[in-house]
Parts: sequence; structure tokens; C-alpha cells
Amino acid sequence: MSTILTIRNLQKSYDKLEVLKSIDFTMQEKEVVCVIGSSGSGKSTLLRCVNLLEWPDSGEIIVNDENILVEGYDVNQHRAHVGMVFQQFNLFEHLDVLHNCTIGQIKVLKRTKEEAIEKAEFYLDKVGLIDFINHPAKKLSGGQKQRVAIARALCMDPKIMLFDEPTSALDPEMVGEVLLIMRHLAKDGLTMLVVTHEMGFAKEVANRVVFMDEGVIAEQGPAEEVFTYPKSKRLQSFLSNVK
Repeated sequence: MSTILTIRNLQKSYDKLEVLKSIDFTMQEKEVVCVIGSSGSGKSTLLRCVNLLEWPDSGEIIVNDENILVEGYDVNQHRAHVGMVFQQFNLFEHLDVLHNCTIGQIKVLKRTKEEAIEKAEFYLDKVGLIDFINHPAKKLSGGQKQRVAIARALCMDPKIMLFDEPTSALDPEMVGEVLLIMRHLAKDGLTMLVVTHEMGFAKEVANRVVFMDEGVIAEQGPAEEVFTYPKSKRLQSFLSNVK
């Protein structure tokens, strides 16, 4: 497997608050990495920097051998190939499910309407929502909205998928349906960087788990090792509180 993402000495502050402190990180193609840690540890900011929704203060982010932080880099083209699934779905509520999944393909990737519909139908079927293709997005349940958001991101043929706590806004009974889809995507070999509070999912699905604490990567390793034999007292304390 080849390296798809490399982060070097990444730093990000908001005024005097250091959110990311000299982050170094690599990720391989088809790898599933789960990022865990307390609220405010920098997890979501790290994801948002990878997708350039936040601009780092310094450092490098290299995707497929290209430093995306160099002056003049095509940010929109980068975002077109890095899928992002948010906590709050971010669907176009005034559109139906199909148009949510085709609008980006047509406007950004310049696909024909027919090509976009074919791709949308494929991924909506994959997430179990093909029967809802003409439903208004605003009338879907939270779990259905998140599955549409996943399908929409997949329609763009992303090189890597970023998930920012994708189940945190869902009712407990809806969490399972979204995690099931993510499990299937992992088995299909999709490259996934997932910020999550779902420890069971991370332990089962992740190739590697990254524990962030106060803006640094405090510990990382294979999922079984991180959860069974945490080295630092901080990680031990965190896991004891979330189990």
C-alpha cells in the first residue's frame, strides 16, 4: 500500500489558543484510522485542516505526493476528491435525495446529468436508501440523512473519506445503521479517517487508532494494542471513562 496522506509539523491556533501542536502523521491507502480523544483535543480541527476548511498556521499536508498548502493550489479540486461527512449532515434541505447526490457531480466534476444519476443510484442503493431517492431531505430521519451524506460524498469518487463524529448528532437507535454502512465501506477498502466517540467501532474496524490530547498525538498504534494495552496514564484514564 502506498502513502496517501502525510502531515508534517502541522500547527493551528485560534488567537492564543494552540489547537494543534506540531502534528506528524501518515496514512496509507485503504487504511482505516480512528482518531479518539476528549472534546477540545484537536480531533475535528485536524480533519478540517486536511480538507482545508481550516487553514493551518504552518506545516505541510501532502496528499498523493502533493503539498496542498502551497500557494496557488486548487483548493476546490482538492475538496472534490476528499470526501467529508459532518456531524450535522449538511444536506441541502430544500432538495430531494437524488439532487443532493448529483449537484456536486454536475457542478464540480462536470458529469452529465445521466452519469450523475447513475452514480447516485449506485451509492444510494449501497447505503440502503434507493427507495427514498425522491424524498425531500428535510423529511428524512437523522440516520437516513447521514446515510445520504455518505452516499453524496462517495459519488465524488474520493481518494480519502473524512468522518467527523458522524454519529454524535443521532438518536441512539440510529447510530447502528450508520456504523453498519461504515463497516461495509471499510471492508470494501475505502481509505477512511474517522473522528469518533464510538470505541466499539474503532476497536473493531480501525487498522490504527490515534489518541489526541491537548493538541498533540499522545499515543497511536494498532486498535487492539491501544485499547488493550494503553501505555500512557492519560489514555488509560480516557478509556476508563468512556467504556
